[in-house]
Amino acid sequence: MELSTLDAIVDSYPQADVVIMLTDIPRHTQGKPLIAEVLPDRKIAVISCPTLGALTTKRRLLKILTSCVNQLVPDGHPIAKKHRLPRWGRWSSKADSGRRTLHAHTFTGGPRLVLGMTMANEPLRMARKLSRAMAAAAATGAFGIFYSSIWQMSHSLSTSRLLSIGLIALVVMVGWLVIVNRLWDRPVNERLAQVVFYYNLSTILTLIICVASLYATLVIGILVGGLIVIDPDFMAQTIGLSEAKFTNYLDIAWLSAAMGVVAGALGSSFDSDVDVRNLTHAQRLRARVYTAESDEDESR
Repeated sequence: MELSTLDAIVDSYPQADVVIMLTDIPRHTQGKPLIAEVLPDRKIAVISCPTLGALTTKRRLLKILTSCVNQLVPDGHPIAKKHRLPRWGRWSSKADSGRRTLHAHTFTGGPRLVLGMTMANEPLRMARKLSRAMAAAAATGAFGIFYSSIWQMSHSLSTSRLLSIGLIALVVMVGWLVIVNRLWDRPVNERLAQVVFYYNLSTILTLIICVASLYATLVIGILVGGLIVIDPDFMAQTIGLSEAKFTNYLDIAWLSAAMGVVAGALGSSFDSDVDVRNLTHAQRLRARVYTAESDEDESR
């Protein structure tokens, strides 16, 4: 964190005994995700919210806030309750700088950080930024309702193959979004490699959730449309069945949605580059993180 920024914030609250900052920037030092950092000489603490996980409850946040206050007040102060220290992290200090840091455990901290960054991206709300992709996917998927060849193909394919087709379609669209919009980040120096790795993981997971929700929406929409448009007797006669079942409609919707998702990948090329790049945590915070990291390097 840039020290000049911290000092400016502290100066804005001259009457405050301590200042605690919450940031959505993921931090990583000493090979572990950094939950919080305390600067006793400046009476300030910085808490990285993504490191707290996907579900940052009030209780968990309160525990970290209390722990930070414990590090800033004298040991004999009435509010210093050492039993409020979090169980899933350990405080450490540097004798030369006076800073105290709270790191997450190596094995659980990384996944918790990635999930926290993913939730910060709000992947379920991303589809609104992919309006053209959604339009292309819906238009293509709707063909499955009116073309009997899609009915016959979906009926002849096994369940495992249909699932595989859906998975391939999801991977294709995620890969297309990453490549076309250059969402895969690369570290500017080796020290940032671990943090950028977390950025990339959260970007991929965010896109997977977004595309999966798009896929589910298409399946439901095509399924409803198929139930309304396709007559059961006509379907049974077309694909050679004695009676059309609900699973036949579901197979048609699944295969048609897979086609639509692939078409949606092409349609996403016409969405705003700025909007798409700003969908993910990495792209929104890249400049801020790199600037902060560079300032730290210079201060050292």
